[in-house]
Amino acid sequence: MAPHLPAPNLGDYETARESFQWDQAWSGLDGLPDGAGVNITYEAVDRHMRAGRGDKVALRWLPRRGDPVDLTYADLTERTNRFANALATLGCRPGARIATLAGRVPDLYVAALGTLKAGAVFTPLFSAFGPEPIRQRIDLGSIEVLVTTPRLFKSKVRAQLDELHSIRHVLLIGTTDDGFDDPRLHNLDTLLTSADPEYTIAPTPAETPALLHFTSGTTGKPKGAVHVHGAVVTHYYTGSVVLDLQPDDVFWCTADPGWVTGTSYGIISPLTHGLTSIIDEGDFEAERWYSTLEEQRVTVWYTAPTAIRMMMRVGEEAVAAHSHASLRLMASVGEPLNPEAVVWARNAFGVPVLDNWWQTETGGIMIANYRSMDVRPGSMGRPLPGIEAGILARNQFGDIELDGDGKPTVITDTGTSGELALRAGWPSMFRGYLNQRERYDKAFVDGWYCSGDLARVDDDGYFWFVGRGDDVIKSAGHLIGPFEVESALIEHPSVTEAGVIGKPDDTVGEIVKAFVTLRPGITIDNDLRTDLMKHARMRLGAAVAPREIEIVDSLPHTRSGKIMRRLLKARELGLDEGDISTLETQDQALERDENDR
Repeated sequence: MAPHLPAPNLGDYETARESFQWDQAWSGLDGLPDGAGVNITYEAVDRHMRAGRGDKVALRWLPRRGDPVDLTYADLTERTNRFANALATLGCRPGARIATLAGRVPDLYVAALGTLKAGAVFTPLFSAFGPEPIRQRIDLGSIEVLVTTPRLFKSKVRAQLDELHSIRHVLLIGTTDDGFDDPRLHNLDTLLTSADPEYTIAPTPAETPALLHFTSGTTGKPKGAVHVHGAVVTHYYTGSVVLDLQPDDVFWCTADPGWVTGTSYGIISPLTHGLTSIIDEGDFEAERWYSTLEEQRVTVWYTAPTAIRMMMRVGEEAVAAHSHASLRLMASVGEPLNPEAVVWARNAFGVPVLDNWWQTETGGIMIANYRSMDVRPGSMGRPLPGIEAGILARNQFGDIELDGDGKPTVITDTGTSGELALRAGWPSMFRGYLNQRERYDKAFVDGWYCSGDLARVDDDGYFWFVGRGDDVIKSAGHLIGPFEVESALIEHPSVTEAGVIGKPDDTVGEIVKAFVTLRPGITIDNDLRTDLMKHARMRLGAAVAPREIEIVDSLPHTRSGKIMRRLLKARELGLDEGDISTLETQDQALERDENDR
């Protein structure tokens, strides 16, 4: 280890696992004064101010064009105080749900932290979503306040505002000289300027709801995973032992704040460590990124496999043209990082590349590689101290295999694949799917949280991702549910049915491919294909819409009428079709078509 590098926060892994108790992790946080509970924003912002570190730069914003803008912990304290007071002025009570729809701009971070300070529930929405996914999530979450930009409001919200019945207020970031006269619309700058800069955080029990993250499923509507203020201990602890965060670090998480990673590790985790966090408004551009690493002297970099693969395409020469001497480690999340990318990045940057695994439901990193351990390229690593992970056997139907007492079979043979599961009880474990108690209960079997991901473990306890147990598509770090894509396509007047799969792609992991059947008499030509693509992008946004659409005569169904996406994918990739005993026969399909008419 180079002498100038600080010792890893996590020393001997085995010793840490044997002795760890979650109370130890809590000791790194302060808690609200006078034992009034725990509040995420207090731990991320206010406690640093109270400790005399108010002048430390908390957020350094790099706009697309122009000079960097710094916000200190004192600045964040005051601005989040004003935001919390503004919510109270608007009549929002603790527990109200506040959503953001914006890119990486400072006011989004102020809104997120101000919401949590006020005891309201924060919901991030991805700014590249189209109108339909936005409407769906606002409706499901009963969102009362939406914080967005004038551009996004005009293009994605204004036309459907009257249909968003839960929305009471829309707070617009920046200048609003567009003649908006709806009483629900407010200029955020005006609200913050007139709000009181002092705020006292109310008592906040650890189980108080704090975050609502929507995650797509394979069928039905998106699921709203609820997390509590006590989750902050996982954000803090994982930032310490996995990302090795230290107070003097300059940390850069490239994840969009519209996703859970951008909240947990782009906002909460780094700020709880009192460091300086980089916010880059710009999108990926190799030269910009390498210049940022050099100019900002980034020490810890948390990015996505897609970005690493894109950097691989540009080549090592571009990396070598810049100094990254300050960089201590890289970490990756969002989808499995292939071994070639781990080796390339390690050679290009000369630092460890730490892949890790977690989900929206887990709230924080659960399995990881660590700076103090050897990295096995392609492995997700080993469970954190305090986390018990196991591989559960599945039966022929893909369900968890249970014995006569209703207990799952834990696979002890190394190398045998099964469903990755975690013993329930860690602080950031989601507390429910919003308004879907039965669905939440089904995620647990005899005290195990069943992730739906397939994995195996080797002789040394390293876990290896095998595949997904459902059809959720992971593209460029985004989780895309096929059902919502199919639903949008079916809205096109020429389409009768749609089936959507993830198709492997070297750069983004998977692209969305759709198979559609058409109504009788529709002419198939390039104009139709173009119109289908345009319709999908307008409804869903470019990040979610299909990259490929294939027009087919029919789709494979089960006998109960469900589209067999698994079969679509197998046929697309030339794989074994597996068990097709539930496949609908041609006669049954004809009968169904007749009944549909």
